[in-house]
Amino acid sequence: MAKDLTTSAIDRQNILNNPYALAEIEKAAGVRGIPFEGKFVLLEEQVADFFEVTPRTIDNYIEQFGDELRHNGYAVLKGNRLKELKQSLKEQFGDEIDFVTKTTVLGVFDFRSFLNLAMLLSESDRARLLRQAILDIVIDTINLRSGGGTKYINQRDEDFLHSAFEEENYRKQFTDALRDHVAMGNFKYAVYTDKIYLSIFREKAKEYRAILKLQSQERVRSTLYAEVLDVIAAYECGFADVMTQEAQSLGRQLSALEVDVLFRKFEAQAHWKPLIEKARMKMASRDLAFRDTLHLQLKEYVNPLQREDFERFLGEKSKELAERLEDAKDVLKRLKDR
Repeated sequence: MAKDLTTSAIDRQNILNNPYALAEIEKAAGVRGIPFEGKFVLLEEQVADFFEVTPRTIDNYIEQFGDELRHNGYAVLKGNRLKELKQSLKEQFGDEIDFVTKTTVLGVFDFRSFLNLAMLLSESDRARLLRQAILDIVIDTINLRSGGGTKYINQRDEDFLHSAFEEENYRKQFTDALRDHVAMGNFKYAVYTDKIYLSIFREKAKEYRAILKLQSQERVRSTLYAEVLDVIAAYECGFADVMTQEAQSLGRQLSALEVDVLFRKFEAQAHWKPLIEKARMKMASRDLAFRDTLHLQLKEYVNPLQREDFERFLGEKSKELAERLEDAKDVLKRLKDR
């Protein structure tokens, strides 16, 4: 999916919150500044020179996007912090940068805010070229750290395996209740699975498959994040119990109309709202950042990922499923034997 970083604050923040991509971008950019507080910073004049624009252009972007730039590291120095920077400048440049000595406030960009500005500047050809390089590096970094593809990046989460096996147990409880208590043909399993999917993430299984380009032999649930699987399991467990109690109360199997009425009441219960909101936000935001996939039905739930999300799915604690299976043999045996 083509990204326009100049117009998408979410795409910009996803890049700036990804420590693995930032490290690779910093290597490729080769930008070095003034040593300050354990990192390198650039003066506004240096940034303007790099992007071949006027200092006034930089000031206009700071005025328009100040909150975003400050959030990502832009700072206006004064007092003792400015004195420390002036000393660093003197040590590095001597009298060559004399104009700074008289100023009482000074704006500086660290590397994150420098990149942030590069993703905003529409007047600069250098910024445009850097944006393209940034996008290429981000894609390469995610693919490299996820093992060459992101379709099953959800399985790198240390919570995935437990959620997947728990959901399998509740799935059986759900399908058993449909088999025993609902007077419909075998299509009932697909019908009420789709009702659960629509209720939680507003897509039927077929629609989800199309969005993620899943092949016929690939299981939808193998691509779902742990939080989504947990909500599905709660639905399956809870609604299985609702159907069982109603059928036992009536002393017969339920009709499709009766099950539909029960499901509408079940999904309308207030306690589902925060769980569903969280699942939708996680699914929509992660799929956009990791899989470059937008769920149109969930677009209002898209937020930038935090650094913790990138560490969770790309960092040292994330693992391939085969490694987790090997590590968790005893746990899996207990779950299967329950």
